[in-house]
Amino acid sequence: MHVITMKSVQERSLLIRYLGDTPKLRIIDFFLENRSDYSKKEIIENVGISKTTFYKVWDELVQFDIVKETRRYGMAQLYTLDERNPVVKRFMALDAELSKQAMHKSVSGREAIAIHHQSKL
Repeated sequence: MHVITMKSVQERSLLIRYLGDTPKLRIIDFFLENRSDYSKKEIIENVGISKTTFYKVWDELVQFDIVKETRRYGMAQLYTLDERNPVVKRFMALDAELSKQAMHKSVSGREAIAIHHQSKL
C-alpha cells in the first residue's frame, strides 16, 4: 500500500488548492484521484488525517451519500464515491474543469515562452 504524506502546496490537487484544505475535501479528493474502493484504514492512511478527524467528518459523507459501501474484504468494509449523487457529479465536473483550465494555462504559458524565445533569435 502506498501511503501519501503531507504534500507541499504545489503537489496538492487543483481541487484542494481551489476550495481549501479540509478533511472532508481531502477524502473526496482522494476518491476522485483513486477511482476504486477502500477501507476506512486505507482512507485515513492515504488522506493524511488522524482517526479522530476522520471519524468527525465521515458520518456526514455517508449521511449525504457522498460515499457508499461497496463490498467486504475480509473483515473490512470498503467504500467508494457514490457517482450517482448529484453533489459528487458536481465535484467530478469541477475537478475536470480545473484540470482543463490548468492544462490550457500551461499550454498557453509554453506558447508564450516559445514565442518570446523565437523573437530573441
